[in-house]
Amino acid sequence: MNNLLWLIRASRWARNPPRARMVMLVLAIIALGLALKGLEYWGLMPEWASMERPPRGIRLER
Repeated sequence: MNNLLWLIRASRWARNPPRARMVMLVLAIIALGLALKGLEYWGLMPEWASMERPPRGIRLER
């Protein structure tokens, strides 16, 4: 059932494709996210831009 819905959505998208500006915006956002993830992976992200999380399983007292 879900495949049929995606097929209908794809046919609508083929008839009315998005504008080039919208496609470029989406690609730019994806590229920015991948760049940030790469900086974090290689350890080049500054300390002020990272968030420390408490370890799992440890509850903070109230």
